[in-house]
Amino acid sequence: MSEIKCPKCGTTFKIDENSYAEIVKQVRDAEFSNDIEQKVHDATEVLHAKSAAEYLKLKNEKDAEISRLEAKISSFETEKKLAVSEAVSKIKKENNELKSRFDLEKAENKSKEVILKEKYEGALKLKDEQIEQLKDFKSKQSTKMVGESLEQFCHDEFDKIRATAFPNAYFEKDNDAKSGSKGDFIFRESEDGVEFISIMFEMKNEMDTTATKHKNEDFFKELDKDRREKGCEYAVLVSMLEADSELYNTGIVDVSHRYPKMYVIRPQFFILMITLLRNSARNSLSAKKELVLAKEQNIDITHFEENIEAFKEGFARNFTLASKKFQSAIAEIDKTIDHLQKTKEALLSSENNLRLANNKADDLTIKRLTRGNPTMKAKFDALKK
Repeated sequence: MSEIKCPKCGTTFKIDENSYAEIVKQVRDAEFSNDIEQKVHDATEVLHAKSAAEYLKLKNEKDAEISRLEAKISSFETEKKLAVSEAVSKIKKENNELKSRFDLEKAENKSKEVILKEKYEGALKLKDEQIEQLKDFKSKQSTKMVGESLEQFCHDEFDKIRATAFPNAYFEKDNDAKSGSKGDFIFRESEDGVEFISIMFEMKNEMDTTATKHKNEDFFKELDKDRREKGCEYAVLVSMLEADSELYNTGIVDVSHRYPKMYVIRPQFFILMITLLRNSARNSLSAKKELVLAKEQNIDITHFEENIEAFKEGFARNFTLASKKFQSAIAEIDKTIDHLQKTKEALLSSENNLRLANNKADDLTIKRLTRGNPTMKAKFDALKK
């Protein structure tokens, strides 16, 4: 048996061993649990304290980082707003400048459009007046004068701008009919001795009352022939034929599919045609100069070789002729010697004959002359008496 004294009231209890062991176990378990709980509590308190301190420390650090980031964000936002504001301001300024420039260009274009329109209308009016003048020419003139007036019209149009637009150009009537035909006008222009443009012009017109109407193509072949014979690069038919043709009334008609570099135009496009062809040809002037220089160098060499060959041929020919003449002279001398020999022999023979004749003359007497001739004998006898 075991005794247990209550710590509060002092009463003593007796319990058996098993109960005592159970109570002791309970006490021990309780103490252990309490101890564990206390230790856990203490550890928890320590952990809590550490965690709180660390948390506080971390919190302070995070708060500082957050404050720094917020300040940075605030600064970034300010910079962004400033940059956006500057960009917007710049864009607005550029837009205003673009709008101003657009308005200015629009005004300038409008002004140019008005000027071009006025210029075009003026040119169109001038062409209409020229057309009316040409129609008036046709209505008032004879068949011969109609053709001549068109030529004169083109000549006058060129002379109006010759001094300013074509000061170095050649534009004259084609008066060379050695080949059997000729065009009306030839235009040529050169620079530094190099011709870079040449045009053969033919002007064709007829009266509205003409019974047999000609067509433009009736003159293509002859115009092409004149162009080639006169060494011109282009051929242009200035025509008022086929007045109702939509094709020829459109402006400049290219007929090079029929004949090389040939065009058909109405009189109002005469100056324009020369200008277009001339400006186009001027672009290739430098190349033509180089080509001419190359040809001249080649020609110089060719001429040198030709001169040598000509000298050799001339020398050989003259040597042959001289040799022939020398042989001929020797032959003639031989012939002369032979002739002189024959003459000498003839003279010698003549001398012998003369000697014999002289001897015969010396032997000639009256007796011999009258021998056998009674009549002569009687006459000489009478003379003697």
